[in-house]
Amino acid sequence: MVLFVLVTALGFFASRWRRADLSQLHEWGLGGHRFGTVITWFLLGGDLYTAYTFIAVPALVFGAGAMGFFALPYTVIAYPLVFMVLPRLWRVAHKHNFITGADFVRGRYGSPTLALLVALTGILATMPYIALQLVGMEVVIAALGFPMGGLLGDLPLIVAFVVLAAYTYTSGLRAPAMIALVKDALVYLTVITLVIVVPWRLGGFAPIFAAVPPAKLLLATPPAHSLGSYSAFASLALGSALALFCYPHVMTGVLASRNPRTLTRNMALLPAFSLALGLLALLGYMALASGVDTLPEFAPYFARFKASFAVPALILHSLPGWFAGVALAAIAIGALVPAAIMSIAAANLFTRNIYKAYINPKCSTAQETSVAKLVSLLVKFGALLFIIFDVEIAFFFPWATVFGKATHLMDSRLETIDRQTGQLTPAAANVYAELGVPHATPETVGATGAQIADSARALAWVSILDILVFFGVLMVGFAYVWRRGDLDWVRAVSRQRAVVRPPSRDVIEEEEEPALVG
Repeated sequence: MVLFVLVTALGFFASRWRRADLSQLHEWGLGGHRFGTVITWFLLGGDLYTAYTFIAVPALVFGAGAMGFFALPYTVIAYPLVFMVLPRLWRVAHKHNFITGADFVRGRYGSPTLALLVALTGILATMPYIALQLVGMEVVIAALGFPMGGLLGDLPLIVAFVVLAAYTYTSGLRAPAMIALVKDALVYLTVITLVIVVPWRLGGFAPIFAAVPPAKLLLATPPAHSLGSYSAFASLALGSALALFCYPHVMTGVLASRNPRTLTRNMALLPAFSLALGLLALLGYMALASGVDTLPEFAPYFARFKASFAVPALILHSLPGWFAGVALAAIAIGALVPAAIMSIAAANLFTRNIYKAYINPKCSTAQETSVAKLVSLLVKFGALLFIIFDVEIAFFFPWATVFGKATHLMDSRLETIDRQTGQLTPAAANVYAELGVPHATPETVGATGAQIADSARALAWVSILDILVFFGVLMVGFAYVWRRGDLDWVRAVSRQRAVVRPPSRDVIEEEEEPALVG
């Protein structure tokens, strides 16, 4: 509670820190480009290594074993990839007053449509990401002894959300920048303490690794003619590295830095967080060795949160009560920093690339900032609804999951029927369980691999049909709204934008393209 009050005070005090006109969007949403090396390091560290990272990476190691360590190489790969790009990007953005990545896309390629699509993608990707931070906070709140579910269980989350919304509205990006100092210090303190205390209690690292099931120590050997888990690990690491700095909230932290040299220094210093992430991943093995999932006092929490409760259980089991409170507070505060930055990033995207570009092109800078503040509240509210009402992404798009599982069963490289026993292989049984058939047998799904492939192919076609129907209904609804004239403002704005063209693509290419690739 003391730490939460401290963080709240810092959030509201941030509006007075390096006082500026917060009615300007670049001051509210980017901190006025005033963050030096130290503040940027804490801000990007707090933004990239979130509360959900603190919960999810050890939970993945706890549940899936070595696959969870994909998070380590991807953060190592990411920084060299962007070392040369981000300083050049900062110069272009600063010169042309770009606030968002979509601003850069519009200026670089001269395409308002592409900029709009980038903005919409960023906003839609950010809301569930904020919800993930609140998931981490929800687990911590339960670990602190609050009821799971119901109004009393949701009340602390709602209070934290209201406070977060209030100081973000008031102070903008300065609030998470200040809070990141406390958050990152507490995270380092917690991780280092656990890495020392838990092995000391268990007799060292050798007993820890000895207690881990062998199947979780290494990636599973792939079957013949398949890369199996190796390709999954590699694609997860490389894909995550390529996407990391494309997230709107990360781009916001990058553009808030003082100058390009600040960014190059941070690309060299941020791998220190990767070291902490490696130690953090080891907590999953420590939780396995401690057997926290078998302790009766934690049974209700594992039943509700599954492997996500591994780290809170390890903290409660291994540390004295007072320090366990500090460690859990570190995770909770770790949710506030990225959630604030993400909501600001989404608000910047909507304001610059939707509201100002299409709805009110003549809005003043004060109006622009007011809209951004309001949207940041709406984004946080939407993310909160995801958690309170247990809204899952798969609920909206079940056909995507079904199609993926069906095509997996159709893969000729997947052995579905064991040649010796005539029963389903574990891999095929797991796929059917994920499709909602927990006790599948050859009698119910197909006696041969060819029959299973045929039924899976039919299921895949059904899911494709669902996709087509979904988008068909969507397009019919859009056409109806368009025909009624509800979207006439789009046509009007398009005509206005055709008269007043954006900055010339050729000018930007001539001035900046060599710097971006050199």
